[in-house]
Amino acid sequence: MKKKVLFSASIFHALNDAASVTVPMVFPLLYSQQFIIKKYFHIGILCNLGLLVTFLFHIILVNVSNKFEYKHMILVSYLGICLSLVLMTFSSAFTSFLLIYLAMRVFNSFYHSIGVAWVSKTHPSQGIDFAMGIQSGSGNLGVFVAFITSGYLAQTLGWEIPLFVWAAAGFLLGSISFMAVRKTSTRSTEIHKPTFSSWIETMKNIQLYIPAFIFGGACWGTTVFYAPSLLNHKFKTPLGQTGLYLALWIGIGAVMTYLFGFLSRRFGRLKILLCAFTGATLFLYLLWIAPVKELALVSLLFFGTFLFLIFPCFQSFVGNEVPAKNLNQAFSLSANVQMLTGAVVALIAGFLSDKFGINSPFLFLGMLGTIITIFYLLKSPLIAQKLSNTQ
Repeated sequence: MKKKVLFSASIFHALNDAASVTVPMVFPLLYSQQFIIKKYFHIGILCNLGLLVTFLFHIILVNVSNKFEYKHMILVSYLGICLSLVLMTFSSAFTSFLLIYLAMRVFNSFYHSIGVAWVSKTHPSQGIDFAMGIQSGSGNLGVFVAFITSGYLAQTLGWEIPLFVWAAAGFLLGSISFMAVRKTSTRSTEIHKPTFSSWIETMKNIQLYIPAFIFGGACWGTTVFYAPSLLNHKFKTPLGQTGLYLALWIGIGAVMTYLFGFLSRRFGRLKILLCAFTGATLFLYLLWIAPVKELALVSLLFFGTFLFLIFPCFQSFVGNEVPAKNLNQAFSLSANVQMLTGAVVALIAGFLSDKFGINSPFLFLGMLGTIITIFYLLKSPLIAQKLSNTQ
């Protein structure tokens, strides 16, 4: 069962995250054409409200997840994502585009609260680093392919074509994910209905790791929604090349997450997390001050190298320390922190970009990274103790 769940979740993660970045990849073209998106602030609104909707539905889905099979939730999710991508191409005004995009974010809400939890539940503590690295890397791989294809398709054939293509690809991948677990039951005989006290208990269990999810959410949201415009508008990089460069960013991230299990055994989670925060923060500052495209690209790629070690690292911490009955809540909370932070920072980034330039959001991220790096340096003895207790 655990192999089927991991395979299904990995495919599902790939299509889910690919769809979520395909839409932002067409934003620079829409902005340049002054069609639908006419200010960077409009990008901020799309990101902010989209992530807030995801936050809300994470909570709803966790509270009803015990009533539905995992496979049925996959079916609803991928069909909704594909339909939303198609409907978006018929929009000609910002309001209609926004409403359909928000509908897509509803269906994007399933994986990070439910899928990750099932991977954790079906893998023992010894195998959780490997499983989290695989499912996280698969999501990054989906984003890698989406970045490459969406940029060139939008540049050569128009902004609607990437959405059509990924609607079709999402249907294929979603069907594979569903078929892999169609005969597998994930219904537990012991039902744990979430209560207010269990939410509080779970929050206490993961509170040490909240700053990591804050940083991860802020970096992901800002990079996906604003890095395409940074490269396309400031450095005059064609949209096809922009997609390629962002694909390299996520591709390096995918490699690092796939390697996470090996790196964790070799160096230990504590060293990885401190190195990841320090490196990501340093290259964010370089990305902000980069005067030429070449330095910006180097900074972006090294930033991704360190950033994408953070996600499986802290997912493993959560999976090891939270009781199985509360894992859906734990991963919902961690995902919600990322969503809320990404929503707030993306909105701030829109104002910063209009006022100070499209590179200014990355200075904001660097300052945030500095604060959180110092926090984990101070908390490293406590984290080391927690690691020793789970081994």
